Amino acid sequence: MPVEFLGIAATNNGSETTPRSGASFDREYTLRLARAHEDHGWDRVLFAYGSGSPDPAPAAAYIASKLDHLQILLAHRPNVSYPTYAAKTFATLDQISEGRLTVHFITGGNNQEQGREGDTLTKDERYARTREYIRIVKKIWTTREPFDHEGEHYRFHDFVSDVFPVQQPRPDVSFGGSSPAAYAAGGAEADIYCLWGEPLAKTAEQIENVKAAAKAAGRTDVPRIQVAFRPIIAPTEELAWEKAHRTVGAIKARKEKGEAITKRHNGQAQPQAAAPQNVGSQRLIAIAEAGERYDRALWTPTAAATGGAGNSNALVGTPETVAQALLDYYDLGVDILSARGYDLLGDATDFGRYVIPIVREEVAKRDAERAERGTGNLTAVNG
Repeated sequence: MPVEFLGIAATNNGSETTPRSGASFDREYTLRLARAHEDHGWDRVLFAYGSGSPDPAPAAAYIASKLDHLQILLAHRPNVSYPTYAAKTFATLDQISEGRLTVHFITGGNNQEQGREGDTLTKDERYARTREYIRIVKKIWTTREPFDHEGEHYRFHDFVSDVFPVQQPRPDVSFGGSSPAAYAAGGAEADIYCLWGEPLAKTAEQIENVKAAAKAAGRTDVPRIQVAFRPIIAPTEELAWEKAHRTVGAIKARKEKGEAITKRHNGQAQPQAAAPQNVGSQRLIAIAEAGERYDRALWTPTAAATGGAGNSNALVGTPETVAQALLDYYDLGVDILSARGYDLLGDATDFGRYVIPIVREEVAKRDAERAERGTGNLTAVNG
């Protein structure tokens, strides 16, 4: 099966290790980073969503209008707009990008973050809303006649869109999460199911959970699987591990500096950060507490240093080591590999130059061998 690579479409140069040097939306840097991905073999980039961050949809439209091939994964939270409005936005962006859009729907795993934009539903209610939202968006993309909808969270009448996606019958839908509710929602509705990087055995378990959820929803197909990592590469193993430890040191130093600034402004020490509410981050913390190194190259201190914040487990080593580690996940059934370094621009370039070609070459060999075995079996049967 083909393999794809997903990078990050950051709108500024800040990361966990380095504060940004300019505005939250730096138009020149946004384009420069996206172009580095397009020029170095990446398939698509993620425009992430945050309550106070630049709106990802117009940022994605800007990049789509400037680049010719790079595909777009647009993150969207259902609480911020009505599905009729969102479906038109997505269809318009698919037109602008000439069919390069995938939409990643975020249910939201943190009550405080959701509340910043007025979302007061419980987590279970949010999952129910997301499922209803995705179904509405899909129907709007594919229906040419006015229709009514009477659901738990949305009601409207006589709606039909006048803008449709380039992709037929519709763009792909992406979804992620590690809780039973997430598996159920994504298993039912997602074309792509997204996981954070975990040890191989745990990733295999999650893939089986997604497959079971898809089957329980009555599907005859299963979502494609995407897994995300933070690669830390260098010319030698020794240099890679030195870089990894420097990276964790920088994460901790920046975190401590931020806490010191807050303490100075508020005049009091800050309480210890609360445990994360989302199951994905809880899993990352538990894995980090159980050990620092797993399998060929997985390293957990980066996740531990951030409190399991999002995609935070690293793959450490030479390009060859990291490529082989990624191929281990490919062999589990993962065909979309997400990677984001800490020096966003430099790491995107290096990963594209030194890791992606190795993985693509090895995947091509595997596919050729499978095809040859299949042909051989067919010949034996026919003979």
